[in-house]
Amino acid sequence: MALPGAGVPWIKAKLDTGARSSAMHAFDLEQYEVDGEAWVRFSIHPWQRSTDDAVLTELPVLDRRRVRSSSGHTVERPVVLMDIELVGRVVTAEMTLTRRDEMGFRMLIGREALRQGFLVDPARSYLGGRPKRRTRRKNRGA
Repeated sequence: MALPGAGVPWIKAKLDTGARSSAMHAFDLEQYEVDGEAWVRFSIHPWQRSTDDAVLTELPVLDRRRVRSSSGHTVERPVVLMDIELVGRVVTAEMTLTRRDEMGFRMLIGREALRQGFLVDPARSYLGGRPKRRTRRKNRGA
């Protein structure tokens, strides 16, 4: 998938129908105000197990939500609206920002984003096409 508004042409994501909201690995979070509105500046690592090609992004904060992590801990996370491109379609999704260094995927796509016209087949992978070999190698840190 891609994040066209952030200039990220490819990022590996997991479709997670068990999660209501989507989540993205974000680091160096810095919150600030613009004309009385809350904003957040953060960086994205698009490649798994790599710090190459970090992308700096700034977006208005839509909300702050308490989210239960996969380990069962409840944490408050900033929520932003991001355009995501999945199988050639661009939709706007609410994305919580969190550190996902130790997780297998930099990004999770939850039910709310998938509800915008996607059908999930849990028995299949890469229905939108496999990335090019060069991209797959880059994603593995090679």
